[in-house]
Amino acid sequence: MVVPSNLQWAKKYPASVDWSASIPARPLYEIFDDAARDYPANIFIDFLGKTYTYAESATLIAQSARGLQNLGVRKSDRVGLLLPNSPYFVFLYFAALKIGATIVNFNPLYAPKEIEKQVKDSGCRVMATLDMPLTYDKLKPLIGTTCLDQIIVGRMQDILPFPLSLLYPFVKTRDVVRVPDDAHNISFARLTDNDGAFTPAQIDPQKDLAVLQYTGGTTGLPKGAMLTHANLSINTVQSRNLFPGVVRGKESMLGVLPFFHVFAMTAVLNVTVLLASKIIMLPRFDLDQVVKTIHKKRPTLFPAVPTIYTAINHYKKLARYNLRCIKYCFSGGAPLPLEVKHDFERLTGCVLVEGYGLSETSPVVSCNPVDGENKDGSIGLPAPGTIIEIVSLDDKKTLLPQGETGEVCIRGPQVMQGYWHQPEETANVFDETPDGPRLHTGDVGYMDADGYTFIVDRIKDMIAAGGFKIYPRNVEEAIYQNPNVEECVVAGLPDPYRGQTVKAWIKCRAGCTLTSDELKAFLKDKLSPIEMPKHFEFRSEPLPKTLIGKLSRKLILEQESARGGQ
Repeated sequence: MVVPSNLQWAKKYPASVDWSASIPARPLYEIFDDAARDYPANIFIDFLGKTYTYAESATLIAQSARGLQNLGVRKSDRVGLLLPNSPYFVFLYFAALKIGATIVNFNPLYAPKEIEKQVKDSGCRVMATLDMPLTYDKLKPLIGTTCLDQIIVGRMQDILPFPLSLLYPFVKTRDVVRVPDDAHNISFARLTDNDGAFTPAQIDPQKDLAVLQYTGGTTGLPKGAMLTHANLSINTVQSRNLFPGVVRGKESMLGVLPFFHVFAMTAVLNVTVLLASKIIMLPRFDLDQVVKTIHKKRPTLFPAVPTIYTAINHYKKLARYNLRCIKYCFSGGAPLPLEVKHDFERLTGCVLVEGYGLSETSPVVSCNPVDGENKDGSIGLPAPGTIIEIVSLDDKKTLLPQGETGEVCIRGPQVMQGYWHQPEETANVFDETPDGPRLHTGDVGYMDADGYTFIVDRIKDMIAAGGFKIYPRNVEEAIYQNPNVEECVVAGLPDPYRGQTVKAWIKCRAGCTLTSDELKAFLKDKLSPIEMPKHFEFRSEPLPKTLIGKLSRKLILEQESARGGQ
């Protein structure tokens, strides 16, 4: 291991991980070509019981690539995927990359207007979806009214195992759309009805875009982060290197996080392919299905978000199932409470570590070591080849010493090229330094003496109350110490006197109760008077979450606004 001595994390970096290892930039699709060459008979995809080997998948990817070229898709064209987790996503993803097209990921739960805006912004002429009203009906009106000209439609029936494939059209009559097979609508079967003899594109990994990954859009129109083949292929290797105990060709990955989200795209799909291993693929998160799948299919790797691990910890029927097949779990998307980590590790025998990333960084930036110290509340040490710096919140250029709180900034080979067609927004998040561009994350945090980074909160989520800055995450962490609390979100609401005031939304654990007075008494020695929430709302139903299961401050504030405040 060779870690530069001037980096704070040098003395704590695990000996099993080489921070300075050279990772070559290469076309992203080559990770699949390597796996198909070395392990053609290995099961690649297990989708609800229907399986595809690497060799079978290679054929379908080649046929998909030829089919896309037959539709007129050329290098640098954008191909949209409005798909839940399914074999269609994987085949079209690698097919588009092989011909030099750029993937644009779409959230199937977006409203039609949100999808329309993203289609127009990205310039997608071809998109793929399923023959389901939830997805197809959102695309059909865009033909002729936007740049979208062709929709590739995969039949759900065709990717189900027997006998589900026979029963599906009858049992799910309302969930199946009759799609015309015409110039604008192309079935996946027709797309792949060819010999697979496509023309490979010449890829410059450092310049050619592999994916336009749109940000969550918490403020204004979502922005398309331009991720090159180098960004994603290198970040895939960086992510794999964080788990030195994995064995190529031998692992199985539970894929319940949606692939259109950058975390799952890299940490689930791309890492599995790099490992020439199997994806046990589920179309969405269903607690019963996930627990039963772990028990039956025995995955060894399970990236997820904290709310999924929490749900499993509290699953009432958990004693019936054996989850001790899992070796490593990688938590991202939100802070991982220490009790959730310890409970899950005790139940499964796995190593569960918290990491951190952004759409703009492909996404993995850091992770707690699997064979080293895990610090409570920390996002860990920088991934191989990654530099984390803390800069002043005032001038955004002054580097701060260890222990001081400022904006978290990133340098590394996984950092995006910029935002699609938004030069001003790009300029706002980048600083040029003698050592390369520095990305401003918008997160507030600090680095301790050992090089572990701690995220305090998002800059935009800071609550300004009476001249004081309050970080919602600090308040949430204090509330989570109460054993009766299962879920919590804290945010600032407008206040005519203080500017903003603190409110907490809470769901208690099953069978537990809590009042505002009881919680205030519990928090008295944990929060300052200025941090103490002035309003509490206790809910019996789960708090709103994003599609990947992350508690959503944005959605809860939208609910609050819709009903007129407190």
